[in-house]
Amino acid sequence: MTTKCGIRLLYHAYFFVESGPVCGHLDYFHGNHIAMEVTQVLLNAQSVDSTVRKHAEETLKQFQEQNLPGFLLSLSGELASEEKPVDSRKLAGLILKNALDAKEQHRKYELVQRWLSLDVAVKTQIKTCLLQTLSSPAPDARSTASQVIAKVAGIELPQKQWPELIGSLLSNQQLPAHIKQATLETLGYLCEEVSPDVMEQDQVNKILTAVIQGMNAEEKNNDVRLAATRALYNALGFAQANFTNDMERDFIMRVVCQATLSPEVKIRQAAFECLVSISSTYYEKLAPYIQDIFSITAKAVREDEEPVALQAIEFWSSICDEEIDILEDYGGDFTADSDVPCYNFIKQALPALVPMLLETLLKQEEDQDQDEVAWNLAMAGGTCLGLVARTVGDDIVPLVMPFIEENITKPDWRQREAATYAFGSILEGPSPDKLTPIVNGALNFMLTALTKDANSHVKDTTAWTLGRIFEFLHGSTVEIPIITPANCQQIITVLLQSMKDAPNVAEKACGALYFLAQGYGDVAASSPLTPFFQEMVQSLLTATHREDAGESRLRTAAYEALNEVVRCSTDETVPMVLQLVPVIMMELHQTLEAQKLSSDEREKQSELQGLLCGCLQVIIQKLGSSEQTKYAFSQYADQIMSLFLRVFACRSATVHEEAMLSIGALAYATGPDFAKYMPEFYKYLEMGLQNFEEYQVCAVTVGVVGDLCRALEDKILPYCDGIMTQLLKDLSSNQLHRSVKPPIFSCFGDIALAIGENFEKYLMYAMPMLQSAAELSARATGADDEILDYTNLLRNGILEAYSGIFQGFKNSPKTQLLIPYAPHILQFLDSIYMEKDMDDVVMKTAIGVLGDLADTLGSNAGSLIQQSVSSKDFLIECLSSDDHLIKESAEWAQMAISRAISV
Repeated sequence: MTTKCGIRLLYHAYFFVESGPVCGHLDYFHGNHIAMEVTQVLLNAQSVDSTVRKHAEETLKQFQEQNLPGFLLSLSGELASEEKPVDSRKLAGLILKNALDAKEQHRKYELVQRWLSLDVAVKTQIKTCLLQTLSSPAPDARSTASQVIAKVAGIELPQKQWPELIGSLLSNQQLPAHIKQATLETLGYLCEEVSPDVMEQDQVNKILTAVIQGMNAEEKNNDVRLAATRALYNALGFAQANFTNDMERDFIMRVVCQATLSPEVKIRQAAFECLVSISSTYYEKLAPYIQDIFSITAKAVREDEEPVALQAIEFWSSICDEEIDILEDYGGDFTADSDVPCYNFIKQALPALVPMLLETLLKQEEDQDQDEVAWNLAMAGGTCLGLVARTVGDDIVPLVMPFIEENITKPDWRQREAATYAFGSILEGPSPDKLTPIVNGALNFMLTALTKDANSHVKDTTAWTLGRIFEFLHGSTVEIPIITPANCQQIITVLLQSMKDAPNVAEKACGALYFLAQGYGDVAASSPLTPFFQEMVQSLLTATHREDAGESRLRTAAYEALNEVVRCSTDETVPMVLQLVPVIMMELHQTLEAQKLSSDEREKQSELQGLLCGCLQVIIQKLGSSEQTKYAFSQYADQIMSLFLRVFACRSATVHEEAMLSIGALAYATGPDFAKYMPEFYKYLEMGLQNFEEYQVCAVTVGVVGDLCRALEDKILPYCDGIMTQLLKDLSSNQLHRSVKPPIFSCFGDIALAIGENFEKYLMYAMPMLQSAAELSARATGADDEILDYTNLLRNGILEAYSGIFQGFKNSPKTQLLIPYAPHILQFLDSIYMEKDMDDVVMKTAIGVLGDLADTLGSNAGSLIQQSVSSKDFLIECLSSDDHLIKESAEWAQMAISRAISV
């Protein structure tokens, strides 16, 4: 290996870029005294010897930092060189790819800028090497080059650079098969990287023509045909114009359907994947083809290999998703403003589709319950059946019941399990009126099966089905109760007994108990579960201690059920909930005592701490919600807090999050007394706010700041400088996930409410931030649903901040400090009102802010409100809202405004 001198010389490695874009002579790191082959370093970087590997990685890292152009040229030369070993070529390509792209947005942006700023001659030479590699006889080198070309295109095409790329790729269509295959693979990756608006329609047409040609049955080379089919999958998003043209659409659909009949299994699978994508992207264009598609999917489900059959079922699941969305958006009535009518494909296919899906339920695998990620024909069929039930509702019941009745008592376990699975699958969708009589008839049978059936699969599915019955047909909204005083004890006895069964069955029994408890969540007085509370808690705790509780998510499911049993318990069981506190504390204490853990053990310990903190959080919320229990609980507060602080000291992100949530609950329960914990806790709060990488932790911590403000009120003042500094930093960071920003704005409001006029010193920082975010969020015109949802979250966060600030300053001599901001706030309210795209939550907060403005500023706001463009219309609209919360806010705002105007 290289000497230190060699590494130092790498710093000064100089690459001569020849005048023409030629590939080659790039095999060496040129140093004065030592020439070190890049090939060897790349091979060493894959060595099994960790010392050799680390040294090579360090060498590559230094080379990249010292001479980026030389480094990238060297890699592209390695990838293009036929003399080099395939392993070094592949890694060279991979490193090149990673130098162009990253998962984190901010890092990706840096890499893009870095590539764009490289010398044109260097980039040209790299691109020449990449294109040259597409004709390599080595498949791995070609495939890697395809991916890198797409990454470069993803950067350059939006900048109107590399305009000749697509032309030069398409000219490869007449060349030997392996080049054609690599070109089609490249086009596929390219369509994945580039957004459709970057390409001219003319280029799209040429790409689609090449892809469809490659897919055609006349294409005799299977590698080419497979690459083309996979490329079409990525290119479908570009084909909007082509799908509106009947002739072109017919042609594309014909070629895809033909490819589903190819003799090669991978091509058939890829073709069905295209059909699945078409079903969601071009749902409204499917009517002419749906009959033929049914025939080919049915044949594939019954006769083809599993990977193909799974995609054929996925087609129908995807159609269900589309129709469920349409029906949810527009109910059953399609007026002129509905974008896409519902073609009721599922309803039409029902008589043939349901029997086909029921057949798949009999194709179970022996060990599917034990494997959490198993996905096979029976599971796909049951999932699709469930979606069909949600799409068509009651109509599915008569088609499935005969299958259930025929198979539920058969000696073959497969038939019993399939019948139970079919039953469980159709419980969401049809009306309770339709299902309740059937469930009442079947409940006893199922409880017996759960304890007595000889087969573990049948028990597993029976417990799952009971969970679905309790989830969808039990609770305060259901008129005819499934659970009665007559059967309640039997149900609980059976579920608790099943918690001692195999882990997969026990896990489903915990799930069923979870939904059973949840159904009584809003019963204030007494619950039929109360007499069994102690027994349920004991059985669940016993399940968490089982040797095999790590299997099938059993431990997690048991804690989730325990939390729900506690959350939904009534006042009668409070003494028993109180007794649970020291038990869970002891368990958490034990996890902190473990010494010298391996990384695997540490992960398990951290997971268990997360579960126990989650359990304490629920207990604290339960006991903290009424005065008498709050007092009884307070004896444990100090010990619990010191446990949480020790959990933080373990510094594990997952625990951090759960413990942080529990702190929020503890602050709520202890109120102003929480102030005594702040000196020790503050550093962890700050750590949470700085945690950009795990943005969920950051978001949870921001929420806890809100909890602390409500609990401590002005006692939080000593910590506000640090908190506000960190929140402002978070807002200005481009590394932090955008979803955390709306809660940060709300948090400004919480802080202002807590510290009142002391918020004065933060106004000069917070208000401009709010102002620029408000301008950004006022206009979401033409945005898709996801952006609109985010925009509304952002608006709501901004409005909650304004609301908190105005309420915080109310009755203070410093209210005049807010007058300069009022015109902008009214302008913001005008603009979001004019956009007509705010949701109900924003509407309620917005009308509240109008009231707060009038309430706090009085006559200073009166004239401004009268001059505002839309305040009056907005108020009138909110006063006549169907939503009583909006109406209530509006009535309060109306009073505040009339007071302000009459002054």
